[in-house]
Amino acid sequence: MQLNLYHVTSLDSSLTSTTPFLFFDMFTKDEERVRYFHSRLGYKVDVTNSGTTTSSHKEGEPKLLSTPLKSGLSIGSGNYYVKIGLGTPAKYFSMIVDTGSSLSWLQCHPCIIFCHEQVDPIFNSSTSKTYKALPCSSSQCSSLKVSTLNAPTCSRVSRSCVYKASYGDSSFSIGYLSQDVLTLTPSETLSSFVYGCGQDNQGLFGRAAGIIGLAHDKLSMLAQLSSKYGYAFSYCLPTSFSSPNSSKEGFLSIGSSSLTPSSSYKFTPLVKNPKIPSLYFLDLTAITVAGRPLVVAASSYRVPTIIDSGTVITRLPMPVYTALKTAFVNIMSKKYAQAPGISILDTCFKGSVKGMSAVPDIQMIFHGGADLTLKAHNTLLELEKGITCLAIAASSGTDPIAIIGNYQQQTFKVAYDVANSKIGFAAGGCQ
Repeated sequence: MQLNLYHVTSLDSSLTSTTPFLFFDMFTKDEERVRYFHSRLGYKVDVTNSGTTTSSHKEGEPKLLSTPLKSGLSIGSGNYYVKIGLGTPAKYFSMIVDTGSSLSWLQCHPCIIFCHEQVDPIFNSSTSKTYKALPCSSSQCSSLKVSTLNAPTCSRVSRSCVYKASYGDSSFSIGYLSQDVLTLTPSETLSSFVYGCGQDNQGLFGRAAGIIGLAHDKLSMLAQLSSKYGYAFSYCLPTSFSSPNSSKEGFLSIGSSSLTPSSSYKFTPLVKNPKIPSLYFLDLTAITVAGRPLVVAASSYRVPTIIDSGTVITRLPMPVYTALKTAFVNIMSKKYAQAPGISILDTCFKGSVKGMSAVPDIQMIFHGGADLTLKAHNTLLELEKGITCLAIAASSGTDPIAIIGNYQQQTFKVAYDVANSKIGFAAGGCQ
C-alpha cells in the first residue's frame, strides 16, 4: 500500500529553494532537534533559554493553557508530507511524516485555544459519523506516558483522555485522544485509528494539518497498521533543494510488501537503545571519500547513531567530521575556491551546485555492509547564489551522537523491516 510523498515546502508556493530565511530557519530547527535527541539520551544540553514554564491549573483538568506560545523551531516534525483521509465521510489532510514521533495528531475544530494556519480545512470531528473521543479509562490513554513522555490528564466534564505531545523547546499539541476511520487509499482503511485531536497546537508546524508518527511505539500509525499489513515500511524522499529537473515526488509504502524485492536492498541491523526505544538506531562503521577511508580511529564511530526523517543535515562526531572535512576539502579545493562557512555548515566553496563537476562521492558504510553512496545532490547545498556548502555538520553537545539526516537519504529507497530488526538501502528509488 503506497502513498505519494512530497517535500513540505511545496505546501507553501511562496517559499522557494533560494529563499535565504528558509535555510536559516531549517538549520535552527535542526539544531533544536539535535539538542532534543541529546536530552532524550540523558546527555547534558547547553540551552540558554529552555522554554520551561510553570503554571497553575486544577488537578484533573485539561492543561490547555499551561504552555506559552513558542517559536516551534524544535518541533522536529520532519520535512515531508502525505495526504491521508480521516473520518466518515473521509476528509483529506496534508500530514508531515516523522520517524521520530509516536503519536499522530492533527488540528481539530473548534480549536479551543489555538490552531495555526494550514492548507486544508481544519478537521471537524462532529461531521464524522465514526468519530469518538477515548475515555480516560482506555488502554490507549494509559499508553500516552510512554509514547509522548507526558502523562495524560482527564477532562472532568466529558471524562475524555487529554494528551500532550511536546517537542524540544515546548512546542506542542494538546487535545483529546480520539479514534476514527483512517483512509490511506480508497480501498485501504483502518476502522479504529487512534490519534490526537488537537485543540491547542503552538509552534512553526508550517501549513501542514499535523504529524504522522512512524516511530517504534504501540500508538504509532505504523504499529496500528502492522496487524493488517506487517510491521514494516519504506520510503523514498524526493529531492528538496536540488536542480529543477530533480524528482519532486517520492513515496511512503506501508507493510511487509514494501520490502520487495528484498534483493534490491543492502541491510544493516537496527540497534535497540533502551533510553529511546522508539527511535531507529544503527551502527555506522566507516566513511570513505572518493573511495578512501577517513583517517580516524574506528572507536570514533562508536556513538549512538540515529536515522531520522525529520533531521535535515547529517551530524557526525567531531573527530569523524573533521576527518571528512579534511578529505573533502583536499579534493574540492584543487578546483574550487573555499568560502566562509554559513550557519552550521562550515565547509563551503565558491560556485554553484550545477557547475560543480568534480565532486567526490562520500560513502557511509554500516554494520553488515549496507551503505549510502552519496552523490553531489546528497552532499552539496547552495545556500547563497554562488556559495555551495557540504550538507553535513559536526554534532553539537559534549556527548557525541550521529544522525543520518534526510538530505543524505534523498532519492534512496529506505526500508524499515521493524519485525526483523533491520534497515535497508537501495539506490535510485525516486530520481
